[in-house]
Amino acid sequence: MKILFTLIAALICTASIAQQLAVTGIVADEQGRPLPFVNVTLISTKKGAAASGATLTDSSGKFSVAVPAVGEWKLSLSAIGFAKKDSVFSVAGTDPIHSLGTIRLKNEWKVLDNVDVLSMRPTITQLADKLVINVQGTAMAAGNTAFGLLSKAPGVFVDPEGAIQLNGRGGVTLMIDGRLTFLSVRDLRNLLENTPAENIKSIEIISNPSAKYDAEGTSGIINIVFKKNVLRGTNGTVTTTYSTNLKQHLYGAGVTLNHKSNRWNSFLISDFNRRGSGREATFTRVFRNNNSTTYFDQTAVGNWSNIGPPSLRIGSDYTINEKHSVGFIASYFTNTANSEFLTKTFIGPDPKLPFQFVEANNYNKNTLVNGVANIHYSGKLDTLGSTLSADFDFAPIRNKGDGDFFNTFTRLTDGQITTDNLYTYTPNGYDIYSGKIDFSYALNKQHKLETGTRVSQVISDNDFRFYFNNNGLVVDPQRTNHFHYKENIYAAYLNWNGQLGKKTSMQAGLRAEQTKSRGQSFTTREVNDRNYLDFFPSVFLQHKVSDNYNVAVNYSRRLNRPNYGNLNPFRSYRDPYTWTVGNPYLRPQYTQLFNVSQTFKKIYVVQMFYQYTKDVMIELPMPDAVNNVTVYTTGNVDDSYSTGISAIVPVKLGRKWDTRNTTQLSYSRFSAMQNNELLVNEQLFYYFQSAHTILLPKDLRAEATFLYRGPAASGLYHQQGMYRIDLAFSKAFFKKKLELAVNITDLTKGWRFRWAANYGGNINKFDQYMRWRTFGITLRYKFSRGQKAELRQRSGPDELNRL
Repeated sequence: MKILFTLIAALICTASIAQQLAVTGIVADEQGRPLPFVNVTLISTKKGAAASGATLTDSSGKFSVAVPAVGEWKLSLSAIGFAKKDSVFSVAGTDPIHSLGTIRLKNEWKVLDNVDVLSMRPTITQLADKLVINVQGTAMAAGNTAFGLLSKAPGVFVDPEGAIQLNGRGGVTLMIDGRLTFLSVRDLRNLLENTPAENIKSIEIISNPSAKYDAEGTSGIINIVFKKNVLRGTNGTVTTTYSTNLKQHLYGAGVTLNHKSNRWNSFLISDFNRRGSGREATFTRVFRNNNSTTYFDQTAVGNWSNIGPPSLRIGSDYTINEKHSVGFIASYFTNTANSEFLTKTFIGPDPKLPFQFVEANNYNKNTLVNGVANIHYSGKLDTLGSTLSADFDFAPIRNKGDGDFFNTFTRLTDGQITTDNLYTYTPNGYDIYSGKIDFSYALNKQHKLETGTRVSQVISDNDFRFYFNNNGLVVDPQRTNHFHYKENIYAAYLNWNGQLGKKTSMQAGLRAEQTKSRGQSFTTREVNDRNYLDFFPSVFLQHKVSDNYNVAVNYSRRLNRPNYGNLNPFRSYRDPYTWTVGNPYLRPQYTQLFNVSQTFKKIYVVQMFYQYTKDVMIELPMPDAVNNVTVYTTGNVDDSYSTGISAIVPVKLGRKWDTRNTTQLSYSRFSAMQNNELLVNEQLFYYFQSAHTILLPKDLRAEATFLYRGPAASGLYHQQGMYRIDLAFSKAFFKKKLELAVNITDLTKGWRFRWAANYGGNINKFDQYMRWRTFGITLRYKFSRGQKAELRQRSGPDELNRL
């Protein structure tokens, strides 16, 4: 029995030692960054021995492999993009856990032939607070630009001027990689048109943003997420374009370059463009004054074009270690725009019996200089996902403009002609400063707490001078104004999100923003001070009913602050009977939005919404029936609300023919008191967009987009329906390094703006076509050295959206 017990004890001791024998370590790259998913194989050093154990490194690069017995062993490590490495070690019974410390693998880059994996349809995921469209590797992204890709996203419409609408509503904020864009609409289009869509991972549509986002923007946020630059190498594109609207010839060229080497990740974008457009329009007004009526009939032709030296946008990130990085971004843009607005007007008691003819020719020139600088920091604080980030932005903007206005009046009863010439000089500028800090703390794997602060300052100086120019320059004191504006915004937020159960998640937050501003007219000595504190709550609830059905419910409160220019009481002149004047008493508008979203089979999305807006900011035409003058200003009306339903329905018509269809049905109502009269404007609105992608033989791709917007209500104006058809064709050559694309927008010239307002018997309507129809051709060449590196960009805040 003693011998038996001794043998049993020895076996137990041996088994215990064998179970405890192991080798551990951490695998990292040459810069010391942990490498996940590295193959780790244990092999005996004896000749002909087979593998005895294998595992993968975890997300932090750590591994642990059991060793069958004491002695000498070999560890083999391999990963794609890295040279294979073997390490020999010995394990003794006295030291059963053997640590190899940190093992660094060397990069091993090989240039491979291009392999294109295309899918016809992007993956659409509905999260609690946003809709994520994963476009990586789709035909929609291949060979396209970021601008073209964005315009084809569900529910998103981008007009040729770059203005963005979401679900039929304007007031959209655009972000890049989670940072607010620091560009005007024109500059933003330049950036997106020269950024290949192949660099984009996904588009996030945040129709109801949470408290961690700025409260500015009542229609939501669109975030463009770029692929992360994880591979070394250099790549880029060279692009040249030509287009025409049958009135003007437009052209451009640009280069995009990005490079990753060691700890640096850098990019450069430069482009040169001659852009232009114009309009053909008719304006009709009816003035009613007691027992008399005056008719105003005007035709107008406008042309504008701008050109300047190449714009430049550069940036770089430096990785300090696997947890911390810093970087900067800077851009410089300048151009000179020339425009003309030529009108012919007949005025009289009857449209067929005018008593006066007015010819007004306006010629304007403006030089813009725009600079942006950003520095940023990003840090990972733990393995659960806690992060800390900081950004600082500075943007000086300068404009210098002047204009000549030549007016000729002909009295039709006797042919008497008089003239009145005017001149204006409008230097102005903005200095924008912004800084923010964001902290995210992971309470555990299922719950996260986010908080942050943001401070911004805007200083604007507008010295607008107006002169009579009949016999030398004489100052017109009624239309000259020197206006100075300063605004400070202080913001802080607290946001929590986590799981309430296996199938239910929730996010709730509160944002506070305090606004202090001072508008001062040195001309009139009028000063307007404002100081107000607002709170913006948000709640999101998502429930997974089944694998094929998700429901999300959310609520948020947001605002739109007045445009800086709309606060300036300067009169912007168009003709002797038409001008625009700023409103220093303009108040911000506030919106509350409720949304219920349902996702079926992960691709079909149906949303129901209700939006209520108080103190709506709209354009108000103010008729002066005595002098036949119309003054336009931006003012606040009582309120508005809209409710509706929208749907995203992708349909595959064939193996190489895919469609994505977006539709919306909603009802909107505006109410306002005008001259002691309650004005109500309401309309049932419907919208339909169908985007088609067809892969034709010989690598020819065709795309077609059909869009129809029904009649709509906007403030006091009623809008007639409008439609457009866009076509695009592309073909790749030379192993897909060279691509030729042809684009036709608004093929049938159906995208006309026909608006009308009727208040107190006074009618104001216009019919304008903005030369949307264009024919363009683009040639893009892609080059690379080593592995392809994708571009990652950062951007700053959005104060420029209010210029």
